[in-house]
Parts: sequence; structure tokens; C-alpha cells
Amino acid sequence: MGTINSAGELKSAIQTKQLKLALQGEMLKEQFCIILESFKPVNLIKNTLSEITSSPYLIDNMVGAVVGMAGGFISKKIAVGRSHNLVRKIMGSVLQFGVTNLVAQHQDILKSIADVLMHRLFHKKQTNQEKT
Repeated sequence: MGTINSAGELKSAIQTKQLKLALQGEMLKEQFCIILESFKPVNLIKNTLSEITSSPYLIDNMVGAVVGMAGGFISKKIAVGRSHNLVRKIMGSVLQFGVTNLVAQHQDILKSIADVLMHRLFHKKQTNQEKT
């Protein structure tokens, strides 16, 4: 806006500034309401869950950890069984820890091995069905 030379121009400039200030005040109130709504516990949990489910890296890590824990648990159950021997239980726990870490750290390799095995199993079934 340029220089103001008359009282009419001054009034017009003041009204324009007041209107602009009122609009900015309304926008500020709306932003405050949006922020206040986003800090409600339900919305925080919902946003966190949506971020978790939309992150493929995090999901892969969680799947790897779960598969590792399951593999460790199963290996301990196989090694220890129903034994009440303390040394065998300790060795089973060490085995469980090792298998869990091994599976969790090398999940990509294990996944590719599983894919190859599944492909070979299903590919053989298809060729056997085609022969009959």
C-alpha cells in the first residue's frame, strides 16, 4: 500500500487492516482447534497406529522379530521338551536366544530361501498334475 494522503484513504486502510486482522484471528482459532483435537489421546493413538501400519520398514522389522521369537521358542521346546534338568533348561534358553537373534538378523535370507522352497514345491506339483 502506498502513502495515505486523505482521511478517506486512512479510514479505508484501517478497515482493510482490521478485516485482515479479523480473518487472521479466525484462522488462528481454527488452527488452535485442529491442534487441540490432534492432541486428544484417541487421536494420538490412531495417528501412531496409522504411521506404524504405513511404514513398510517397521512392519518388516516387527515381522522379523516375531518370526525370530517364534523360531527361538520352537527350538527351545524341541531341545528341552518336558525335561526338568536345570542345565538342559539353561542350554535351551541359550539356544532360544541364539535362534531368535539369528532369524531376526537374517530374515531376508530366510525369506528368500522360503520363497525358493515354496516355488519348487508348487512348481513340482504343477508338473506332476500336468503329467497325469
